[in-house]
Order: sequence, then structure tokens, then C-alpha cells
Amino acid sequence: MSLPVHIRRCAGLIALCAMLALAGCDLEWEKPDLATPLPERFRAAAPTSAPSFHSAHEFAGRFGSAELTRVIDEALAGNNDIAAAVARITEADAQARVSSAPLFPTLSNVNNFERLQIPSTVYGVGVGNSAGLATASSTSSSPFGARRIDFYSLGLNASYTLDIWGVNQDASKAARLLANASRFNRQVVEIATVASTLNAYFAVLNAQDQLRIVNENARIAGKVLTALKARREVGLATVLDVAQQQTVYDTQLAMIPPLQQTLAQQINLLAVLLGRTPESFSIQGTTLKRLHFPKIDPGLPSEVLLRRPDVAEAEARLASQEFSVLQARAAFFPQIQLTGQYGVESIVWRNLATPQAIFWQVLATTTQPLFDGWNLQGQYELQKGKYSELAANYRKQTLTALSDTENALIAIAQTQRHLSLQEDSVASARQALTAAQARLSEGTIDIVTLATNETAYFQGQLVLEQVRLARYQAATTFYQALGGGWSATTREAEIARADAAYETDKGLWP
Repeated sequence: MSLPVHIRRCAGLIALCAMLALAGCDLEWEKPDLATPLPERFRAAAPTSAPSFHSAHEFAGRFGSAELTRVIDEALAGNNDIAAAVARITEADAQARVSSAPLFPTLSNVNNFERLQIPSTVYGVGVGNSAGLATASSTSSSPFGARRIDFYSLGLNASYTLDIWGVNQDASKAARLLANASRFNRQVVEIATVASTLNAYFAVLNAQDQLRIVNENARIAGKVLTALKARREVGLATVLDVAQQQTVYDTQLAMIPPLQQTLAQQINLLAVLLGRTPESFSIQGTTLKRLHFPKIDPGLPSEVLLRRPDVAEAEARLASQEFSVLQARAAFFPQIQLTGQYGVESIVWRNLATPQAIFWQVLATTTQPLFDGWNLQGQYELQKGKYSELAANYRKQTLTALSDTENALIAIAQTQRHLSLQEDSVASARQALTAAQARLSEGTIDIVTLATNETAYFQGQLVLEQVRLARYQAATTFYQALGGGWSATTREAEIARADAAYETDKGLWP
């Protein structure tokens, strides 16, 4: 039997719309170029082998402080940022499992018990008899002449979407790569935490060093002030001389409270980094001068990129987004879903075990997008745009890694040079102050010259300690720039752990 003309016309119109929709969709995709030319060596260092440290514990040990090593170990174990990053790994693994679920068939058990009452106003006209229900053993009568019927159903429902175009497979791969990225991010957080802990520890020692210097300078200035007051008593010094020296002395005393504040706050910061309350934490270390400056070689630029977990994270997110683009493109094509039902039904409970109660159904459904207001095209363009954004971020991350290493090398070299020059400057200022104090005792120097030499020496000492702190902070920056001992081997191990987490209890399908 032929279809009516209006139905045939509608079918033809729908087919035409489908062809026009697919024809109007640009499914071509030209991926952005990710190539970044790498230099053969760093400008600020000669080509050397890769750094020999492989962990934060090992790097901390190179400073020669058992307390610092213990502090770093405690930060790795108790820091809350690291704990949050570990939790994000669990979340990403779970999300990968959720995104991979459509790869598997779904099976559910559906059991029903139904009781139906047919009123006598319907039953009386023979509806119940015509259905054969009035004589069934599961029926009963109510006081009003109505019939009550029981219905039992036990069954299984199954469904599975044929992943012909790879929609579900792409979603699974994208989520699994994001799980890898979460593991790399955990390493990024760990390295940042170690760097913050190192710098906070150095700042504590630096504040203690400056406090000792300021207290000693105040003692020296006070001693000179006492001498000038004695000289004023006998007419060898003026009130102006005493007032000027009093200013120098008071200036040194005024520097103590800010340094004590810095010391206390840096100790509190360390406590938080270690996951402890400030009241339960203290530092025994006394001076930066007792620490050893670690000797580290940067290796080659290409090696640095392999050692940086932030580069690996950017790469994993970019690879994940590529599968998201492929998933959005595959959504344009037909989807085929298979569904099935199998079970038993009866109005009598005991008849459920008989072959006559078995029922089953198999259904195949094909869905083809025809027109959705260009939603699929918009989703496709959106995913391509995200890929281009992540590609730019990846290129930037590689350049940042190289720049970080170069800057750290420059900082180490220049702070070492600055430290040497500042030490010479302080030594000269000390000699000048000693000579000025001697001439003061002889009564052959004016107070302005003495105060100038005092101020130069006092300020020079504080600058020297600031430079010393900057040098150790440059070592921390270098550790961070080199990826904190992370390596390509570590990356492979993290990926293997992620794959193992996905495969656990997966079963044989698909």
C-alpha cells in the first residue's frame, strides 16, 4: 500500500533538510601548530648533565640542615594544598569512570506488583468478561460488586549504544587524560609547597640574623652615646653631638619590632604550610650562614621540559581537548541504540515460573540529527576554540619553563656576585667605623663623620643579609624551575597508575 501524498512530501522534505544540515556543517579541522624551536643550551650555563636530585627530601638535604629536611618532610606529609590535590585525583578518576560508563551496556532489574479494581459499572456491561478477567483465579469481588485483579511482572531491561563513530570512546579518553593531568597538577602543587616552605624557612633565619645585627648595632650606638654623654659632662661634646647620636641609637631600636613581627609571622606561615597550628610549632635554626648553598646543574632545555610537571599537565589537557573536539564532530552522525527486555508476567503469582509467562522484546533505534538550530555546529566550534586556547597555553608553558630556568641561573650568578661585593663593602665600612671610634676616643673627629660611618656600617650589614636571603631564594626558584626532581620516568609512572586505577574492577567489557 502506498503512502499518502502529503506523508511522502514530508518525508522528502525531511531528507532534504538532513542533507542541507550536513552540507552546511564544516567538519574540517586544522589543528594549530604546536612546534616550538628549542635552544641547544641555556645562555647562562654551559651544557651539563641533568640534575642529580630526585626528590624534595634529597634537595633539602643539600643545604646541610637536618631541621630543614625534617620541615620539608613534614610539609609533604601534612600540607593541606597537597591533600586537596590528592583529592582532586580521586575526583578525576571517578569522573573518568563516569565518562567511560556509556562504553558498557546497562542492565537493570524491573519488578512490578499491581492491583487493579474494575468498578461494577464497567464490569457489569461485560468488559471484565470480555478480557477474561472475571474468571481468573487472581480476581476477587468487593462488597460493591467490583472486581480486583493482581498483576505480577519480573524482568530485566538492557540497553547499549553502538559506538560506531567513537563518541563514547572519545569522551572516555578525554576524561582519562584529565585524570593524568590531575596527577601532574598534584606534582605542581607539591613543588610550589616545597618552594614556599624553603623560602619561609630562609625568611625565618634571615629575620633572626637581622635581629642579631640590629641588637648589636644598637649596642654599638649605645656605647658611643654613653661616651658622648660623658664627654659632654666635661665640655668636650655638644648637646647637638649627643642628640645626633641619640637619633642613630633610637633608629636601631625602632627596627627591632618590625623584625620581630616578620619573624613571628614567618614561623606562623611555616606552621600552616606544615598543616600545624602556629602555637604548636617552633624553629631551632639560628642563621643562614650555617647553611650550604647547593650546587645544581640545569641540564639541557629539552630535558627541562620533560622534567616540568606543569608542562606535562598542559600537554595532557591539550590531548584531552583533542578528543573532546572529535566527540563533538562525531555527534553529527547517526546514533544506534539497542534495547531489550526479558521477563515473566502473570496475574497469578504461581504461574510466573511457567514457560507461558515468559515475554521478551528487542528494539533497535536510530537517531539522526536533522536540524537543532546549529547547536551541534556551535558545540563543535566551541571545542575547537578551547583546543586553540589550550594549544596557546601549552606553547606559553614551554616558553615559561625555559625562561624560569634562565632567570634562576641569572639570579644565582648575580646574587653570588652581589653577595661577594657586599661583603667587601661591609668589611670596609667596619674598618671605617673602627677608625672613627678610635679618633673619637682621641677627640679628633666630629660627630657627623662618626654618625655617617655608623649608618653606613649598620645599613650595609642589613643589605648583606638581604642579599644572602635572595641568593637562597634563587636556589629555591632554580629547584622549582627544574621541576623539583620530577622526570619523564615519573610521568610514565603516574600515567601507569592512572591506567591501573581505570582498569581496576572494570571487567571484560568492552
